Amino acid sequence: MTGQRFKQIAKDGVLINNPTFRLVLGTCPTLAISSSAFNSLGMGLAVTFILICSNAIISSLRKVIPNEVRIPAFILIIATFVTIVRMFLYKYVPELYSSLGVFLPLIVVNCIILGRAESFASKNPVLESACDGLFTGIGFTLSITLMGIFREVLGAGSLFGVKLWDFSIGYFSNTAGAFLVYGLFIAGFNALYEKFEQNRKARNYVEIMQASSMAGVEEAKASDTKEV
Repeated sequence: MTGQRFKQIAKDGVLINNPTFRLVLGTCPTLAISSSAFNSLGMGLAVTFILICSNAIISSLRKVIPNEVRIPAFILIIATFVTIVRMFLYKYVPELYSSLGVFLPLIVVNCIILGRAESFASKNPVLESACDGLFTGIGFTLSITLMGIFREVLGAGSLFGVKLWDFSIGYFSNTAGAFLVYGLFIAGFNALYEKFEQNRKARNYVEIMQASSMAGVEEAKASDTKEV
């Protein structure tokens, strides 16, 4: 895998195809879990681990799994790693295990993981698929954790369980507040993304014009040299 390909996969996972704010996937856990920064981070890391492992295995078996049963096979592979994560959390992080509740086993049918398995891992080499899982997971983790921080600070007056002040706005801890915060983050992220794209296109245009100008100068110099 070339450096350029690595950069493209990283940019796609975190920015261009951000699963939470650009593709709006995994909405249920995003809305339900993001009331707490700790729970958000835990869910994000769990999804990232499962994405990396499932993508790598699915990619390595992409030429073996029959096309007719690929979706059941993908779900079986994903369910295996979800079970590993559940056992680990139950044993070593029981508080997080209890907080994530039903949304932990539901990772098996999470649109983000199934979507990357179907659209990327089943068509690309193992290393690229693992990187895709890593950066897609990072994009999801950053998104849901930022929402968790925002909602916990305003809704509970704390951050990662540490009390900051007594003032709080309970609205941000409930379902309606989750939808409002999600909408605001989507709008803000996409506004920044569009601004980034405009600046990138402007820089590319300037570079192309400068290159054309330099080429014209070099051509003129070459022409003058021939005449002499």
